[in-house]
Amino acid sequence: QVQPVESGGGSVPSGGSLRLSCTVVGTRTSTFWMAWFRQAAGKKREGVAAIYSGGQTIYAHSVQGRFTISQDNDKNMLFLQMSTLKPEDTAMYYCAYSRRVPSWSVVLDPSSYNDWGQGTQVTVSS
Repeated sequence: QVQPVESGGGSVPSGGSLRLSCTVVGTRTSTFWMAWFRQAAGKKREGVAAIYSGGQTIYAHSVQGRFTISQDNDKNMLFLQMSTLKPEDTAMYYCAYSRRVPSWSVVLDPSSYNDWGQGTQVTVSS
């Protein structure tokens, strides 16, 4: 079991940028998926971006071209570079880890992930 720990949230104006970081405490498996999810007030948790241990990535349509997910496997860290932020990006952002995801179709499904961080708040003002 691993424990993700997020950092880097904050408040920015519309059009601004933020970089989220996630440190994974514990021993990861040789292959894994890691992802960023977000949950706005009163809404369901949704997948934002995910990355496989081998480097393959997938993004939600709403963030494609604006957000970039990356990892530093030597440091057990995951990142989310967010640019051109919009007020609708306001949410609590969560880092999650999964030893195995059964198919590409559920890579951004919260139920595919076993270990979650506590979240970091991102607020974008208009």
